Amino acid sequence: MKAAGLQFDKKEFLNKNMSAVALVLALVLGGIAMLVCGYNPFEAYGSILKGAFIGRKAICQTLVQATPLIFAGLAYTVAKKANLINLGIEGQLYMGALGTSLIALMPVNLPGVIWIPLSLLGGIIFGGLYAGLVGFMKVKFGSNEVIATVMLNTIAQNFVAYVVNYPLKEAGKSMAQTARFSESVWIPKLVDKTQLTAAIIIAVVLCVLIKLLFERTVVGYEIKCVGLNLKASETAGIKIGKIMIIAMVFSGSIAGLLGGTHVLGVDHRLIADFSSGYGFDGIAVAALAADSPLGVILSGIIFGALRAGCMVLNRTTGIPTEFIDVIQAFIILLVAAPLLVKEILRIKNGSKGGKK
Repeated sequence: MKAAGLQFDKKEFLNKNMSAVALVLALVLGGIAMLVCGYNPFEAYGSILKGAFIGRKAICQTLVQATPLIFAGLAYTVAKKANLINLGIEGQLYMGALGTSLIALMPVNLPGVIWIPLSLLGGIIFGGLYAGLVGFMKVKFGSNEVIATVMLNTIAQNFVAYVVNYPLKEAGKSMAQTARFSESVWIPKLVDKTQLTAAIIIAVVLCVLIKLLFERTVVGYEIKCVGLNLKASETAGIKIGKIMIIAMVFSGSIAGLLGGTHVLGVDHRLIADFSSGYGFDGIAVAALAADSPLGVILSGIIFGALRAGCMVLNRTTGIPTEFIDVIQAFIILLVAAPLLVKEILRIKNGSKGGKK
């Protein structure tokens, strides 16, 4: 009975802390992979830790890297709550960056307190409408949102590339980019001589607002209901199609805000192929956060730390930085397959032998 009780405690702990266990296991498996390839995992993790948290500059770099990941993870989480797989965050953030840039490039001289929110609103609208198109096609024509969003990623990236190569290209320059925005529309920095801007505050506040949306509003409740049980929601009178479209619009709006904050806070112009894959990294962030809007904040910081530490790893050791991608892949795999985690930890569903 004691053994059975101990086993029950292990299972309960695992069920309540799956993300934390998956993270630890991913780090262990990543270390084993390094060891097998002839590298010292302790040296690698020491460099990552130093580059991510040791010193003001390192912490700022971690938060800089975490900012787009929090946006992307939250965008994926919102769609997932309605049982929709939004793999189009990458395309939506490009459209959001375009919408923001169109307003930021207007030949006007507005104060930043008006111009910045107005520009970001353009990104929110562009990203939301682009994702809403997927929701509409799913509801109206029964299209698969996974295929639709992946294909729309390519369209958005190529369209933005065309825009910055032709209509909006900076005069007299060979690079595919727009002219630099007026400093009035730049998102203010939080720390001088770093790229840490107020975008991190926007991301955190947005996570809190989305949490309140799901817990305190009718539309948030309906999104969760649709994600949990489609037939029961329909029986309860919830308009399934409407809620799916709303969830995709919300998700795309957050992705569009990611694109907008990037061009206003980092590049200060629209550049072709500016994203390093933030949209797809958001999947890993959401997985580690267990689809929790507040969990996305911590998850984004963890992945941001891995990215920031990766830069020091690249400079100070001969260990390939691709191991960071391996660790990220392990996290997704373990979070998505809890039975695999139980097997690794040798936690069974019942006691052996079944004897009393």
